[in-house]
Amino acid sequence: MRRGRGRRSGDYAEFWPGYVDVLSTLLLVVTFLMSVFMIAQYFSTQEAMGKDSALKRLTRQIAELTSLLSLEKGKSQSSVDQLAALQATLAATKEENAKLSGFALSGDEKAKAAAGQIGSLTTELDSQKKISNEALAKVDLLNQQMLAMRQQLAALNAALEASEKKDQESQDRIKDLGQRLNAALARQVQELQRYRSDFFGRLRELLKNRKDIRVVGDRFVFESEVLFPSGSATLTPEGLAAMDQLAAAIVDLEKTIPKEIDWALQVDGHTDIRPIASPTFPSNWELSTARAASVVKYMIAKGVPANRLVAAGYGEFQPIEPGTDEVSLQRNRRIELKLTNR
Repeated sequence: MRRGRGRRSGDYAEFWPGYVDVLSTLLLVVTFLMSVFMIAQYFSTQEAMGKDSALKRLTRQIAELTSLLSLEKGKSQSSVDQLAALQATLAATKEENAKLSGFALSGDEKAKAAAGQIGSLTTELDSQKKISNEALAKVDLLNQQMLAMRQQLAALNAALEASEKKDQESQDRIKDLGQRLNAALARQVQELQRYRSDFFGRLRELLKNRKDIRVVGDRFVFESEVLFPSGSATLTPEGLAAMDQLAAAIVDLEKTIPKEIDWALQVDGHTDIRPIASPTFPSNWELSTARAASVVKYMIAKGVPANRLVAAGYGEFQPIEPGTDEVSLQRNRRIELKLTNR
């Protein structure tokens, strides 16, 4: 049953690698674009909030000035009404004074009283004119202030519209950039998928007689016993021979892959769940990392470019077999190789 599952995994190995890489890479690109978009949106929101606050403040000031203008206009109208009433009273008094002027002997006292009333009314009339002039001056000043406020409001509205337009243009540019990045990434993924298929095919041909080397998903898996002694990170003669074949295949592949494709061979070290705790390797982390580094260093010595290699250690924390029997533990002690893009 275990060999049957291995054959079915091998059947699907041609299709699975591309899906895994495409999905992971697209997720990174989408995350990057969402971060750029959120940062741009944050600054645009802050700028718009500041302008909205200024608009609200100006609107409130205009409302207050409008109320004050209405009050001053009411006062001005009241002064005008009082002025008209005083002018009517003054005219009536003058008329009465004219009537009394014919009775100089008999109405001398009334004439004097009328003259005094006329003087009083004239003084009050001058006072009301002064008040009316002051009210008109205040109304004129308020009108000028309201005009200035409206001009500021218009300027803020124009700035807000410009900011919204700029924000929309930024969003359009981000969207266009995302589409172009996705298209370029898709092209690189497709090209790398083709070279990965060639690489896998060549390795299968080279290692077809090795029962201890298998394909799991989009990775070649070497059991640790093939490459290293127990508890050690030094390659065995058998392991060196296997790495010679692998390095030769990678050197040939590196010559055919276009330079614009940023590819890498990832080397991952894994152990089983049993702790090691030796003086050289205090934990499985150190052992798995040291084994991955040994493979990478040997490949560099065989001509593989160092900038195309990645070494990582995972300890016992990514098993491929859930059991604790010896067969499962042996499968979990492994070195995995994966051709991927950065």
